Amino acid sequence: MKRFLPDEAATTAFGRELLGALPEDLAGWTLLLAGELGAGKSTLARALIKAAGHRGAVPSPTYTLVEPYILPRGNIYHIDLYRISEEDELRYLGWNELDDGCRIVEWPERAPGLTGQADLAITLSYDGAGRTIEVMGLSDRGKLIAANK
Repeated sequence: MKRFLPDEAATTAFGRELLGALPEDLAGWTLLLAGELGAGKSTLARALIKAAGHRGAVPSPTYTLVEPYILPRGNIYHIDLYRISEEDELRYLGWNELDDGCRIVEWPERAPGLTGQADLAITLSYDGAGRTIEVMGLSDRGKLIAANK
């Protein structure tokens, strides 16, 4: 699935729409957000987190690496891998302990092995003044979501 997003409001709306397509229980889902710096990964992650019920700021996890959110639909972990240099570093982030919630991962290319564990690969790219978003299902359940977007 590919769609043009003309502005930040459209990216936010898409995030709400995507959350609506996910099951009520978010545990065990992994969403990979790829794209150049400034392409809208954090905007999309914020939209998903706020749509799931978080009130307040949604800081970028650039320095903390993992920002946890305990929400009515389940835990969401916003993860930024920009600062990791090797995939083995995921264990220091407590990666395996984060499967009780939905993992939203920015810069997944830093840990290529995540593709085999993820449900959706979401790529944002510049398209004039807007962005193009492409959603690809990686797991069977992710393919169902992508096919219906």
